[in-house]
Amino acid sequence: MSVRVAVEPDCWRRSVLAEAVERGGGTVSTPDSASALVWAEPTQANLIGEVVDANPGIQWVQLPYAGIEPVVDVVTTRPAIEWYCGKGVYAEPVAEHALMLALAGMRGMATYARAGRWEKPQGRNLLGASVTVLGGGGITESLLRLLAPFECDVTVVRNRPGLTAPHSAATSDTAGVSRVVGPSELAQVLPGTDVLVLALALTPATTGIIGAAELAALPDHAWVVNVARGGHIVTDDLVAALQAGQIGGAALDVTDPEPLPDGHPLWSLPNCLITPHIGNTPEMGLVLLAERVTANVALRVAGEPLIGPVYLDLGY
Repeated sequence: MSVRVAVEPDCWRRSVLAEAVERGGGTVSTPDSASALVWAEPTQANLIGEVVDANPGIQWVQLPYAGIEPVVDVVTTRPAIEWYCGKGVYAEPVAEHALMLALAGMRGMATYARAGRWEKPQGRNLLGASVTVLGGGGITESLLRLLAPFECDVTVVRNRPGLTAPHSAATSDTAGVSRVVGPSELAQVLPGTDVLVLALALTPATTGIIGAAELAALPDHAWVVNVARGGHIVTDDLVAALQAGQIGGAALDVTDPEPLPDGHPLWSLPNCLITPHIGNTPEMGLVLLAERVTANVALRVAGEPLIGPVYLDLGY
């Protein structure tokens, strides 16, 4: 099967992704003669709709995002196009960052890094800890592998507990999981959780999934690690819980709002660690996205299903 692929718009990522198309057996072309579009610039999501509308020959689009919230309106209003996102593409660096945040939080780095003096001992072991992960995609799969040496008791909370989806990042029987439950059982697993990791897609159903009630259900030593989206946590409720010492702390690579404004209470709380959404940097991500582009072009050339389909009914 011949595949002509446009790589747009012109930006520093374009040449790398164009080479990825060719490695997959595709031909790089202009949008007016292309059957596929690889979007190269995440910050220009507003232009994707214009490009596909002006070029009706485009049948499928490879998005650079793991989550589709930047383009959800574009995607949902053009159901005739096949949309593929970067789910699973950035899993390895983000999972590594999640592990780092969990260890730093549990080992007291939020306090020690600010202390300026010799502090009394604090901290807990990740070894043998009870870890609850919200989300069942690629980040979770990678994180489970990284957690394996720590012999954690891991619970995965995901939207469809029984689903095993070929050609996606998600599995329901990943090694290293003690149990897989649905969102309705979240309240039951929180009281026994030492580390709560958020690694799920942001949808209307998951916005604010961790609020006052959920934070209150956690043990007072528990750490919340968010490498997904800031909107999963009700920020005011988190601030209140941290100020009251209701939980051990929070380690956040994402916040709501984002960027987190200067002077926000989260910056100064001694039980809060913040990194500026760098679990996956642009430099890390480009190489990984290029691998996905090569794989999907090769699959289309072979007439096989592509990796990372967007499920319009689920919003990711």
